[in-house]
Amino acid sequence: MATISIPEHVPSASEDAEQLRKAFSGWGTNEKLIISILTHRSAAQRRQIRQAYADIFGEDLLKSLDKELTHDFEKVVLLWVLDSAERDAVLAYDSARKWGPGDRALIEIACVRSSDELFAARRAYHARYKRSVEEDVAAHAKGDFRKLLLPLVSAYRYEGPEVNQTLAKSEAKLLHEKIGDKSYADEEIIRILTTRSKAQLTATFNAYHNEFGNPINKDLKSDPKDHFLSALRAITKCITAPEKYFEKAIRLAINKVGTDEEAVTRVVATRAELDLKVIKDLYYKRNSVPLVRAIKKDTRGDYEDFLVALIGEESA
Repeated sequence: MATISIPEHVPSASEDAEQLRKAFSGWGTNEKLIISILTHRSAAQRRQIRQAYADIFGEDLLKSLDKELTHDFEKVVLLWVLDSAERDAVLAYDSARKWGPGDRALIEIACVRSSDELFAARRAYHARYKRSVEEDVAAHAKGDFRKLLLPLVSAYRYEGPEVNQTLAKSEAKLLHEKIGDKSYADEEIIRILTTRSKAQLTATFNAYHNEFGNPINKDLKSDPKDHFLSALRAITKCITAPEKYFEKAIRLAINKVGTDEEAVTRVVATRAELDLKVIKDLYYKRNSVPLVRAIKKDTRGDYEDFLVALIGEESA
């Protein structure tokens, strides 16, 4: 469930565009006006505002925002204004270009999005950067991570509900053997995780648990400091329980020494119109603290206000 609130009566796209232009005029920028408009418009409405702004003022709204805003506030606003495929392309570009073992944006995009959404992100990547995400992954990821990420970002998984239980049991056994041998980057593990449908993988992981007594993620924790194992765990969680994955992602981003603003921005901006209500509820159950209170404690200023509005509560 989404967390953003849309007014019953929404101004026209051209009126919103005019108001945003006013926010950029005069001495200083009216950040509160920007927040009040953009955090209360749906993706379709934001797309219309961007088009109206270009038609009226001859400039992309993104360029105006880029000139007027700074730091984390700028990043979250720009991500929010982008279409979902463009947003994923930007996130994938940043992730691929600065790839490090702890980076998770590529895995989230490849495993949480539907096959069509991933394909749309790859097309947006082509259009925006004049090359493919696979090129950048191949250029920047190394060794076992390259072996894993390339098929992951280029996958087009079957989306149907059909499951082959016999296959699930046989591949659960294969995964158990490879994990037991510590052959974590084996081509068979990579093949299964990067090609099977989400329904099939869920059946395989269930068969693994039933047959061998442990969830697969527990067996992938044999070395908590192994970044490749951490990536494999992220893949399995993104595929089988994305809301729980994102709850943990935002919890770790907030609770670490120094807030990981990139992770907070990414989770809130990409999930606010989808399932952030579920993530909020899971966060409260896990931490006994409302997510909005945790966000307010760890963020400041306009960035805080924008996040809080997307989460579904206005900052006082």
